Amino acid sequence: MSEYIFGKNTVTAYLKSGQKPKNVYLFNKGSYPEIVAIAKEKNVNVQFVDKFRLDKMVKGVHQGAVIEIQDYRYADIETIVENAKHKLIVVCDQLEDPHNLGAILRSSDAAGVDGVVIGKHRSVSLTATVAKVSTGAINTVPVAQVTNLVQTVQYLKQQGYWVVAAENAVDAVSYDQFNVDMPIALVVGSEGKGISRLMKKECDILTTIPMFGTVNSLNVSVATGILLFEIVRRRNLLK
Repeated sequence: MSEYIFGKNTVTAYLKSGQKPKNVYLFNKGSYPEIVAIAKEKNVNVQFVDKFRLDKMVKGVHQGAVIEIQDYRYADIETIVENAKHKLIVVCDQLEDPHNLGAILRSSDAAGVDGVVIGKHRSVSLTATVAKVSTGAINTVPVAQVTNLVQTVQYLKQQGYWVVAAENAVDAVSYDQFNVDMPIALVVGSEGKGISRLMKKECDILTTIPMFGTVNSLNVSVATGILLFEIVRRRNLLK
């Protein structure tokens, strides 16, 4: 089954990541010298087509650049743990919005996250929209899709990870107060429901970001970015 990635920056990032798509489709009245050069170097077929055909292929602002890939590749959680350099993993509990997952991947790439875990059921998967929003991070941050998130978190705990969950709870500590000098699996919840009851039972630490305005919570991708960079900031102070 074929999938499509679109947008000049996203297409360029995919080609630069070392992966080889099936085909590259470019608007026949546009100019894409970098994409064409990389595609030729990789011996990838490039087709110049009209805008109508590109519009039929994808829904969204394609900027005249679309690539066809076999499908999105997932990583094994065991491989993510084995290759972890920064001992920082993000676990998305029932995340449903592809824009949020794309933004989380983008922040994860910037923060040096070792991998992101998503569920196979009641959760968004890797899609063209995720790829577009991630601006290439979908190709650089390993993503594991698992059948049971709770069991996966239990596995991470067995591997020495402390499970930190973003949650506005009475017993939650401030986001700048918990210990970061340890392997961390950061759990973030769904847009409307937050973290599930079963997942919350597995968490070692609940943390919250103080609010000083009229809203009582942040968008999940924004909160994830803040938490990741706070972890990175304080870890750097310990060096």
